[in-house]
Amino acid sequence: LTVATFVFIFNLSFAAYAQERVVIGTQRLSENGALFLAAAQGYFKAEGIDLAMTAYDSDKAVAETLASGATDFGLARFTPAAFDAAGKGLIRAIAAQAREKRDYEGNQIVVSSIGFQKGLRKFDNLADKTIAIDALGSTAHYQLQQIARIKHVDPARITVKPLGPVDAIARAVGTGQVDAAVMPSLYARELLMANQARFLGWYSELDEQQLGALFASKKMLETRRAVVEKFVQAYRRGAADYAAALLRKDRSSKRVSDFKSKEAATTIARYVYPDRGTDAVVAVELGAYYIDPEARLDVADVARQIAWYKSQGLIDKAVEARTVVDASFVK
Repeated sequence: LTVATFVFIFNLSFAAYAQERVVIGTQRLSENGALFLAAAQGYFKAEGIDLAMTAYDSDKAVAETLASGATDFGLARFTPAAFDAAGKGLIRAIAAQAREKRDYEGNQIVVSSIGFQKGLRKFDNLADKTIAIDALGSTAHYQLQQIARIKHVDPARITVKPLGPVDAIARAVGTGQVDAAVMPSLYARELLMANQARFLGWYSELDEQQLGALFASKKMLETRRAVVEKFVQAYRRGAADYAAALLRKDRSSKRVSDFKSKEAATTIARYVYPDRGTDAVVAVELGAYYIDPEARLDVADVARQIAWYKSQGLIDKAVEARTVVDASFVK
């Protein structure tokens, strides 16, 4: 055994030994694409992190599992569960997930044929209408209430109908069971193309919102902070790749679709739609939410959301932005 060979074997062994094992909980959604790109590109491995990902069926489950200590990190939208867990000091937001950004696609408000017949042609006409959302306290619920505030519509005159999964919401719109719905653009586009709904508007036309965050557990922050810092560094590289590939616009302000965007969408699709074919790539590309290239959190907006959730009695009144966000990670 030569000295050179021995050194090579030693280095390999040391690299394997140095890998820090961590587990992150998230959902199979394109808005988590920064994480998937970072994992596929080996950014976590480069930081000495052995990453395991666990998929959950809701943002609430991601937050609750992280708070229980079963996972080390969580990537999800803000929910009452996340706010309350952070208020108790069990989890903290350390980087940004997706956000609603002006001039970028995000959630859409679409109108059913019944709603259109009732005169729902613009945001100002929401009064006395039934609007479908996924759940009380969800992003869609928050956005509907903000639209009402901005357009000076009395929220008490809007009937909110929680229907669960987006597929159920889409069926309700298509069959005229509700007047309108707040839903992701990918699902909304399918209804519009099938002439089962009419376009009312983008939420981002009226307001910008920090949709979610990368969260770390209390234990990770207190006992493995160096690993958290490395994790954030790798995640930010994934966010930069995501933005560079999927958020570019041409001179007409239209989203650029080319080899680079399709390559990134193909990578993300392997995580989001593991059982689908080439149509999955199109779905990822069309459904790409805005993500800050440096994964910076909009802390001011997080504070605004907390105020609304408290006003609705959906979270503990003691929750504050300073307990939800770890300021030491905010750029």
